[in-house]
Amino acid sequence: MFQLPFPVRDANAASGADGLGDLPEWDLSDLYSAEDAPELARDLAWLEQDCASFAREYEGKLAGLDAAGLLACVLRNEAINRIAGRIMSYAGLRYYQLTVDAGRAKFLSAMQEKITTFTTPLVFFTLELNRLEDGVLEGLFAENAELARYKPVFERIRAMKPYQLSDELEKFLHDMGVVGDAWERMFDETIAGLEFEVEGEPLNIEGTLNLLTDETRDTREAAARELAEVFGRNIKTFARVHNTQAKEKEIVDRWRGMPTAQTGRHLSNDVEAEVVQALRDAVVKAYPKLSHRYYELKRKWLGLDKLQVWDRNAPLPMEDKRVVGWEAARETVMSAYAGFDARMAEIAAPFFTKGWIDAGVKPGKAPGAFAHPTVTDVHPYVMLNYLGKPRDVMTLAHELGHGVHQVLAAEQGEMLSSTPLTLAETASVFGEMLTFRKMLGEAKSDAERRVMLAGKVEDMINTVVRQIAFYDFECKLHAARRAGELTPEDIGALWMSVQGESLGPAFEFMEGYEHFWAYIPHFVHSPFYVYAYAFGDGLVNALYAVYEESPEGFQDKYFEMLKAGGSKHHTELLAPFGLDATDPGFWDKGLSMISAFIDELEAMEA
Repeated sequence: MFQLPFPVRDANAASGADGLGDLPEWDLSDLYSAEDAPELARDLAWLEQDCASFAREYEGKLAGLDAAGLLACVLRNEAINRIAGRIMSYAGLRYYQLTVDAGRAKFLSAMQEKITTFTTPLVFFTLELNRLEDGVLEGLFAENAELARYKPVFERIRAMKPYQLSDELEKFLHDMGVVGDAWERMFDETIAGLEFEVEGEPLNIEGTLNLLTDETRDTREAAARELAEVFGRNIKTFARVHNTQAKEKEIVDRWRGMPTAQTGRHLSNDVEAEVVQALRDAVVKAYPKLSHRYYELKRKWLGLDKLQVWDRNAPLPMEDKRVVGWEAARETVMSAYAGFDARMAEIAAPFFTKGWIDAGVKPGKAPGAFAHPTVTDVHPYVMLNYLGKPRDVMTLAHELGHGVHQVLAAEQGEMLSSTPLTLAETASVFGEMLTFRKMLGEAKSDAERRVMLAGKVEDMINTVVRQIAFYDFECKLHAARRAGELTPEDIGALWMSVQGESLGPAFEFMEGYEHFWAYIPHFVHSPFYVYAYAFGDGLVNALYAVYEESPEGFQDKYFEMLKAGGSKHHTELLAPFGLDATDPGFWDKGLSMISAFIDELEAMEA
């Protein structure tokens, strides 16, 4: 019988340490009870048979289907996606709980290979859809309202039409996907297996990164230098992963005729390249009035001539050093959600009581935090590495926002629930903003308000400035890789070229910081994902301004936006709020909120 790798107590809570309280663990039984569960064997058998029968019944015949027939085909495809998604969600989440466990890695690999093999015959589906004439599809939509509901899915599929290859090549690329997955697993396992030692204490990467926020500067420096040392010892492995992934992408993009390395991401995000470029340009132009200005303030607060990289997330001298226990964090976030709308808290409540959150830092667990939607007939799962820092409370608010969004969007069904990454960050960042505004409103003194404002500005800079710098790094990396193999030194030089520009003259950079690109998982798992964070932050800043100006009826419009999932373009979703991301001035509005917070901090210094 399947056993969780850590003790389960009280609603799947594992006992915490250092004042954190009981930290919850996942209960994955809503997906499957074990890797040898009969339900999993049943679903695998069904998937193999239904994929084969789907191909037999529909391949070469989509053009001859009437509206009812095409709808039946779409619903069959959706059911296949749902079962495949359930299997991969279980295998993936179980793996991320303990990435160094060989059995879990083997199981994940086996499921990936089986599902790839089962679904390869289905590649024809999107290829044949793209051969249909626009007029034919429009006629079918006009005949059947239920089919017309899937129009956004068809439009996103058909956006790839100019870049579509032959049926044979598309099937080949589908099969080859497991190779890319193997490189991703190699990255994950290497990161999870890294061993660090700071001031005599053995740590994993999450614990070491956490020390970069320690109140003692010598400890922060020791952690930064240990990170640089360990990354340096493994840098050839990380460079090999990045070179291979970037080259694979370049080959696929070249065969497809995509004009840039970013094109595929923009298509999957259902966002125009011009909108992303406008966002990027607005943020880079704002570096001096945002990050450069804030870090100069922080340099003065810390009493330093120059900031080092280990000072970037240092606590402020006047900051409250208390550890925020899990129950206090839960209460803070839930009361902020309920203060906005009781429905939001009701949706969030089961995450805490039903084993939908895995919060503790444990050996071999994947670093970072995420919310995974699984499939529409189950529920999302949230992963955290909770250490009781104020930023960890904001991370909980962020990931729980994702979870609420995913629950609401599930009503759309498997093919329409998935939100493009640019809008997927909306509810998460909004959840953070609600939590921050509640806490700011409860500040008991100017000093407490200053600490909270500074913390929020740091988070916003990390979300906007840092992520756009990441995006620029990726753009440079993929462009350079097209010209040939990159050494670790080449990649490090690209990394450093964006660091000084984004962080500003208050900083100096230690030797070894050129290796810090190595641990960022988005570069490997989701190239160019990172601009979605800045997109979401700017969008939410604008949304929150609308909420403050016109709160009447805002909640209903907000919930409708989240419920839409991926069924509407960003222009449709933002129109009810009077917002338009294609407006060149849109991003300046969002950035002005950050700038205003820094204005207030500067005024407090006068």
